[in-house]
Amino acid sequence: MQAWCTASRDELLKELERQQREIERLQREQTRVEQERDRWRREGERLRQKIDRLEKELDAARRAGYRQAAPFSKGAPKTAPRVPGRRAGASYGRKAHRRVPVRIDERYDAPVPSRCPDCGGPVRVTRHATQYQEDLPPVQPVVRAFDIAIGECTQCHRRVQGRHPLQSSDALGAAAAQLGPDAVTLAVTLNKQLGMPLGKIATLWRERYGLHVTAGGLVHAERRAARQAEPTYAALCATVRGSPVVSPDETGWKVGGHLQWLWAYATPDTTVYAIQPGRGYEEAATMLGADFAGVLVRDGWAPYRRFTEAVHQTCLMHLLRRCRLLQRDHGEKRFAPRVEAILRQALAVRDRSRAGTMSPSGVAVARGHLQNQLNRLLDMPRLSQPAARFAAHLATEFPAVFTFLLDPSIEATNWRAEQALRPAVVTRKVCGGNRTWRGARTQQVLASILRTIQQRLLDSRITIGAMLRTRKPTALLQPPPTQE
Repeated sequence: MQAWCTASRDELLKELERQQREIERLQREQTRVEQERDRWRREGERLRQKIDRLEKELDAARRAGYRQAAPFSKGAPKTAPRVPGRRAGASYGRKAHRRVPVRIDERYDAPVPSRCPDCGGPVRVTRHATQYQEDLPPVQPVVRAFDIAIGECTQCHRRVQGRHPLQSSDALGAAAAQLGPDAVTLAVTLNKQLGMPLGKIATLWRERYGLHVTAGGLVHAERRAARQAEPTYAALCATVRGSPVVSPDETGWKVGGHLQWLWAYATPDTTVYAIQPGRGYEEAATMLGADFAGVLVRDGWAPYRRFTEAVHQTCLMHLLRRCRLLQRDHGEKRFAPRVEAILRQALAVRDRSRAGTMSPSGVAVARGHLQNQLNRLLDMPRLSQPAARFAAHLATEFPAVFTFLLDPSIEATNWRAEQALRPAVVTRKVCGGNRTWRGARTQQVLASILRTIQQRLLDSRITIGAMLRTRKPTALLQPPPTQE
């Protein structure tokens, strides 16, 4: 204090100037720091936007990889690939071979030559062996001619036409030459179930069987088959609507070059396909009904959650796949591995319950522990943005994660719907969809019939043949009888 009192006026002015310069320097430093902070904030925002863009591109590239024309292609071949085939040793697995046929239709002798083909010496028979060969016989079309009696009622004068049980149509005149039920059934199976184009089916029949038909003729035959199967398709829709457990899913489809959606509704014994303009709640409710009160085993698509009367089970494989993607693509090590461990533990509890090594009360206790563990994980702080999005999705789906542990009949995944969509995906790769809505209707009806026939272990030749031979279309695929 004395130093300031004894200081001269000039010294005080100099000190004041020095402090003023220091204040100006600090202000400039503060301005520079604020500018630097703003620059880093903008840079962080730019990087976040870039990360979001790259994540979207990565997801798009991954989805494109799932839908590529060569689904099993994995890039360039390895420079030093392993030798193909199984490895010898304990890990080889069960050694199998073609079974000996039960029925023998033809038997031929294969005698040894009298002289050795190498040295010319005599040959002596030492033993006999048997070889079996299963082959396809030559197939020739069966041409049937029906002599149809046509009469008139003597009272009402109505035209009456006879019909043989083997006939599949009453058409005469220009439509008198037709394809038989077995040929139509084979064409429907090759096209709608196996994804073979109609042009190739026509080529196969012409070159292999001598049956001449055009692709357009097969189109008309399939349309008629779909008309005959309409009542059966309606019965299958009613079966799905009243089923206690349904697994729905959807995939893209084209009708006339425009994007539509192919829906699959799968139960243990019935599958119904429906081609619709959208993939929202309204389209799903058209098939299931807005008041559907069964169990929905589905993926995490939001419209399914609008079925408030239903019991929901979300697909655990979709959640596990997302856990793996977070770990692989984003290096997530805190949240995703723990979620994956909880979900796998839930599947292990299910397996123990099915094997009979865990009681229902034990399953209930384990379910409660798993719910508590997952609930605590959802409150984990400072998650990365991708992990936070996944946590938000899990929080929304939380009531539907462990439903399968309440009822052993509920599946933990929507594998039924996924497998039901596979034939349609193969067909989409071949033809891209349908040209008209009439063709789309034919597609969904016949594909539903064939898939349900396969699930119920029926003979498509007999079932579809019966549909084609009936004069008035009726529902021939009734729900299977319940087991007492």
